Amino acid sequence: MKKGRNISQIKLSDKQKEKLKDEITAFYLDVRGEEIGMIEQLQLLELFEEKMAPVIYNRALDDVKRWFGQMMENLDSDYYTLYKNED
Repeated sequence: MKKGRNISQIKLSDKQKEKLKDEITAFYLDVRGEEIGMIEQLQLLELFEEKMAPVIYNRALDDVKRWFGQMMENLDSDYYTLYKNED
């Protein structure tokens, strides 16, 4: 399989977007002591969705591939422990 294969862009559901916009609002208020408008919320969310989501997604894929590789190594060694002595 080719690395960087063209897959559809990651899109969030409306419910996920609303939750994340609430998180952005809370962050700005709690950490920065600033209120943020709806347009700024949407712009930040779109920026994260476009630029950060693919990076995080690819990292998760790399983590899964590494985990799966370890599981396959375990499977191989477990397989050979089942062999009976033929002497």
